[in-house]
Amino acid sequence: MSPAAILWFRRDLRTDDHPALARASELGDGVAPVFVVDDVLARRSGLARSTFLSEALRSLNEALDGCLHLAEGPPAAALLSIAKSLGAKHVVATAETTPYGQARDEAVAKALEAEGISLHLVDTNYAVAPGLVTTQTGTACKVFTAYKRGWESFVNPSPIVMPAAMRYTSIPGSLGPEILIERAQTQVPALLKSLNLDAPASLPRATMQAAHELLANFAAGPVSAYEDLRNVPGVAGTSQLSAYLRFGLLHPRTVLASVSGADKGSAVFRSEICWREFYADVLFHRPESATQSLQPALAQLRWDEGPEALERFAAWTRGETGYPIVDAGMRQLLAEGWMHNRVRMLTASFLVKSLHLDWRWGAAWFMLRLVDGDLASNQHGWQWTAGTGTDASPFHRIFNPSVQAQRFDPEGDYVHRYIPELAAVEAPTCLEPGGGGGMLAASYPEPMVDHTTERQEALARFALARDAFRASQ
Repeated sequence: MSPAAILWFRRDLRTDDHPALARASELGDGVAPVFVVDDVLARRSGLARSTFLSEALRSLNEALDGCLHLAEGPPAAALLSIAKSLGAKHVVATAETTPYGQARDEAVAKALEAEGISLHLVDTNYAVAPGLVTTQTGTACKVFTAYKRGWESFVNPSPIVMPAAMRYTSIPGSLGPEILIERAQTQVPALLKSLNLDAPASLPRATMQAAHELLANFAAGPVSAYEDLRNVPGVAGTSQLSAYLRFGLLHPRTVLASVSGADKGSAVFRSEICWREFYADVLFHRPESATQSLQPALAQLRWDEGPEALERFAAWTRGETGYPIVDAGMRQLLAEGWMHNRVRMLTASFLVKSLHLDWRWGAAWFMLRLVDGDLASNQHGWQWTAGTGTDASPFHRIFNPSVQAQRFDPEGDYVHRYIPELAAVEAPTCLEPGGGGGMLAASYPEPMVDHTTERQEALARFALARDAFRASQ
């Protein structure tokens, strides 16, 4: 009998709608499922993602009849060792499109090939593979509207039908998933070492069953109101599926198939899935955009640095800026490893355009804290808000925290939930800088800056960077 084929799990921790798993079952006598704890990726993950990932691996192991093997070390060496021990000739994985993922897979393929073992890369983590959608001239789409037109012509929201029966092969010597949490506790970027690194108090259940239940409940009703409620952080108006998509407990195809209605809410939600895939496409074509500004004119935008800047950054991470809706968002992030998308934009705008701090500082903090932290979505979401990214006329969009709070949290539900100091302060007073500054808000911080003054400063810095760029051309 032929040996088992190895299925190398990465961001696809499920057993349904999984073309790579189906392909592995065709290539060998059974499937040997493997997850490699890659230190390069482990040190980029905070406790929220590491904890969620650990639980997801436990759940996946149960679905794989207890046969999931956790290995550690450089993926090429780990997979080669396992393949040799099994006599396997095929390793199958879902194709990766991130800069590191592509480089890693190339190195793994080369190492395996030298020993007569093939690496098969099947499907991607997206409904439409990054790089597939282009303009009429064959170039990458630089704006979302053009990408969406092409994406809609390619997308096929039909989940893949899996083989009726699957047989899994166990591998001796598997690690425990707790190793991921150990890595996250010991490997933290230098800028963030002194900040609050406790694990969030609550995280979503990291199981395929939980993912499908959440999707079914959302598709059965709440999605119809998505257009109206998705920007209101005080209500449950979003899908809450982001962590499940991030780790592949759900494939976007499955989500799109479930939310396929003609109503406006479903259409807007599908557009948000498209935004996620657009950002993955941008990263695929412009891998440097993970750390560099996409807009050349703003590459030299002046950011504040030094001890005072770090103090302001630390206050922002703790949710102590004195702007209630900003602080509510930052405290939600600390407590839950997640933040409402509208508030992500507000907190990012405040950091960049009111505190004049580098968007990369904020992006690094979010990646450390978010359970759904995804490189493409996170970095390009920050660049969009910072005015350095894909938007055509971005920098002048400077969110006023008080106005945004009055518009999207008019009763103060969100602020009251995450800022106990303002629980007794009624709206709209609790939405004002300093929580209104009255005796009931005495324990809440005074606003650390004046928004109007800093808005003018941000625009002045933008003008200087723009003019310097024009002069250099």
